[in-house]
Amino acid sequence: MEALKGLNLTPNALKVLEKRYLKKNEEGKVVETPDDLFRRVAKSIASADLQYGKSPEEVEAFENDFYTMLTSLAFLPNSPTLMNAGRRLGQLSACFVLPVNDSMESIFDAVKHTAIIHKSGGGTGFSFSRLRPNGDIVGSTKGISSGPVSFMTVFDTATEAVKQGGTRRGANMGILRVDHPDILNFITCKDDTAKFNNFNISVAITDEFMQAVEEDKTYDLINPRTKKVANTLKAKDVFNLIVEHAWRNGEPGIVFIDRVDASNPTPKAGHIESTNPCGEQPLLPYESCNLGSINLAKMIKPESTEVDWDKLRDTTWKAVHFLDNVIDINKYPLPKIEEMTKANRKIGLGVMGWADMLIQLGIPYNSDKAAHLAEDVMEFIQKEGKSASEALAAARVVFPNYEGSIYDGKVKLRNATVTTIAPTGTLSIIAGCSSGIEPLFAVSFVRTVMEGTKLIEINPYFEKVAKERGFWSRDLMERIADKGSVQDFEEIPSDVKAVFVTAHDISPVEHITMQAAFQKFVDNAVSKTVNFPHKATPKDVEDVYLLAYKLGCKGVTVYRDGSREKQVLTKGRKDEKHAIESWQKIVPRKRPEVIRGSTRFMKTGCGNLYVTINEDGEGHLFELFTSMGKAGGCAASQSEAIGRLVSLAFRSNIEPDEVINQLKGISCHSPTWHDGGRVLSCSDAIARALEKYNAKGKKGNGDSNKVIMLMGACPECGGAVEHEGGCAVCHNCGFTKCG
Repeated sequence: MEALKGLNLTPNALKVLEKRYLKKNEEGKVVETPDDLFRRVAKSIASADLQYGKSPEEVEAFENDFYTMLTSLAFLPNSPTLMNAGRRLGQLSACFVLPVNDSMESIFDAVKHTAIIHKSGGGTGFSFSRLRPNGDIVGSTKGISSGPVSFMTVFDTATEAVKQGGTRRGANMGILRVDHPDILNFITCKDDTAKFNNFNISVAITDEFMQAVEEDKTYDLINPRTKKVANTLKAKDVFNLIVEHAWRNGEPGIVFIDRVDASNPTPKAGHIESTNPCGEQPLLPYESCNLGSINLAKMIKPESTEVDWDKLRDTTWKAVHFLDNVIDINKYPLPKIEEMTKANRKIGLGVMGWADMLIQLGIPYNSDKAAHLAEDVMEFIQKEGKSASEALAAARVVFPNYEGSIYDGKVKLRNATVTTIAPTGTLSIIAGCSSGIEPLFAVSFVRTVMEGTKLIEINPYFEKVAKERGFWSRDLMERIADKGSVQDFEEIPSDVKAVFVTAHDISPVEHITMQAAFQKFVDNAVSKTVNFPHKATPKDVEDVYLLAYKLGCKGVTVYRDGSREKQVLTKGRKDEKHAIESWQKIVPRKRPEVIRGSTRFMKTGCGNLYVTINEDGEGHLFELFTSMGKAGGCAASQSEAIGRLVSLAFRSNIEPDEVINQLKGISCHSPTWHDGGRVLSCSDAIARALEKYNAKGKKGNGDSNKVIMLMGACPECGGAVEHEGGCAVCHNCGFTKCG
């Protein structure tokens, strides 16, 4: 695909757009260009102004403003808006929070609503704090409650089934108050790596709990059904358990829930109990929010080292207008969500490209000057964003829940909240900038492209400086790619090293200091990962948590380098307990003398295909053979090759579902119909045959039918997964764990 004139997209941006965003036909072929996408989005969002008496000529002018803002990559909205604006689905929000009340009806209504939201491309957050604890009495049946952790399994399973239509993965946030009787089970619920892989989990920390930690006192656990004290625990013991698990694998995160609810702009409408999946967007039950990010890399004056405040002001005003329009044209998945969203009209304008801005200004990320500039930039966006919202309120009307809000009698705003710092994993790839407010994840790295070709990708700012200062060489770039960081190379000047720091060159305290600097001028919250070196101790995590609370952060997500890389990739059989680590060689199982299976006929566009699937003596899938109705030819040889590789995967304990996911949907020039369905290719036919065979008994190669994502390796392309913005992102293909 070629970039169109006026669009400055990188090859990887084009690849991500083609894979995840551009419109496709029924055969899976891309039928729009990036320019078409941006025009589609701009036209759709601008059309909302017709509802407010604007003329077609004025609406066209707004469309052109939005189009220019998008194509210049100065601002991008959240992924659902790019994917769905101007299309039939029309669901444009990324963030939702659903209530989970203490009844079977409420729980399973929430499960149903979760599936609907995930299908439309959104992520969901829940507080399970209202559910009665495990072992509590169930009044209607005189039975025993299984507790919130048990019910989380139902949500996780539903998410696994939906997987958001293949364009965005289902993502959930599960929150439990620290004073819930089941809090210890919740903190440890992800010890079993086969469970809750579609959940981020966070503990809702109260001010009372933090005071008890500080004073080394006990605190009460409250049964949410009876409102009575169920138990008493030592606060430091619980805090240490949270810290130890976060040190071990990054979860649970923490949310300072009293602080979050204290900044709730509409207290009369309810209390805030939960956030979206990455933690940056606190929402009331049934609220949704649409997010967007200004690219700070584009907010520097040409040929200068100064912030272009005029351009930043203009972009902020247009972005607020854009995001408010999204609320009006959005097709909401549920009537209750539409009602609540339009009552508060929350938007979340944030930033990306922060590290790029600092590099252009020659300011080290881990410096006092950078923290001060963060405050200045975000205070400016907050002030101008509120002014833009005030102007919209004057031209339209204040948000319906304005009366009784924190703004009542002070300032009339269109939107209950204006600013949020969200993760920008795939958006920053499209924009060609650094992610969110994170530092660079690497100065140079190896990117795997089609057919396994490996290319060295170098930060363009670093490459420019290296050539201008005379220390550039291919050998140096390759050596940097091996490390990602430039700090250990003597030939690089010290002032350059200071500016080109990466996430792992920066101390955890410096990470949290930057998060706190932005949080001072953000209505909602800030999504950021605090990176720790592998050698960090639980005490280091504890210190950061306490500092985050002291500095006014609303939540914290941490990740210790390499802490998840020993997780099980594929659960082994119960008698073997295989733990396949990232550096270990996988040895395929040997073929037994006797094996059994069956052969299925599949019709393809290349001819009749016979797929034979065999099991070993223990009932695990072991091998797959194919035979074409006509001998020889490319199709037959390709099918044979696929069969051999699938057999190798089975013998290496890879789950059949993952093999199916890789083969299903691949299309060729000659699709056909078979057994009431469309067969797109021989690969697709093999996947469908395997799917039908597997459905008979869910034949797995482990003690669960799930493949666990190896944190450090992308499950889609095998590239490196980085932890940033409170999420896991692959910069090679755009995969993100959080949607």
